[in-house]
Amino acid sequence: MKKLIIASMLLIAPAFGVASGGGGVALESANINLADQASLQRGAQVFVNHCMGCHSLQYLRWNRLAADAGLTDAQVMENFVFTDANAGSQMTTSMRPEEAEKWFGTAVPDLTLVTRWRSPDWVYSYLKSFYADPARPYGVNNTVFPDVGMPHVLQLLQGVQKAVYQEHKDAAGHTTKVFDHFEAASKGSLAPAEYDRMVRDLTAFLTYAGEPMQLERQRLGVYVLLFLAVFFVLAYALKKEYWKDVH
Repeated sequence: MKKLIIASMLLIAPAFGVASGGGGVALESANINLADQASLQRGAQVFVNHCMGCHSLQYLRWNRLAADAGLTDAQVMENFVFTDANAGSQMTTSMRPEEAEKWFGTAVPDLTLVTRWRSPDWVYSYLKSFYADPARPYGVNNTVFPDVGMPHVLQLLQGVQKAVYQEHKDAAGHTTKVFDHFEAASKGSLAPAEYDRMVRDLTAFLTYAGEPMQLERQRLGVYVLLFLAVFFVLAYALKKEYWKDVH
């Protein structure tokens, strides 16, 4: 029973993490569109160019990505695959676990299910919330994931930003610092609106990777609900017929 309760809590935990991040900051809406194949293609391109050196998507295959993103296997192999993998291979990284342990101090997580565990809004906000922090090993921190253990791999695109905090006193007179906003310290190669769109595309791709059947599931769900509605009417009419002579 205890294991069942713990498992249930883990399943519903993401529902309570949508409104705020781990750092207590409000999350921005990702506003993704999984039906936008061009967005998925751009997001996949960002992932393989900037993330796949360390992170894998081991539960997704290249040919499945091709089919769902409106591409051919040949197009995916030519534009996304830089190893000797074939179209049926899983999207894994070449980094070995012992190398990750040596360089980062911990195993680098697979990201196939990251948006199902954290939520798309969390991932979108996280990728926008790195800020300069000389005290951290990689010189950056994150308001959504405080004391994050990874570098800001998109820093050249976003630029460097500073986190501005405001001091607040509670009724007991204790002072706490609360995040207020970001200030740009240096520009990146992308304008803020362009960076936001890129991060939205990446978030959409990671959301798709976590459940490639999501759109199909939603489509079938409509028919299932319609069937249940019709079946309810028939079942109720049958019940009335069976019980009409019972007083």
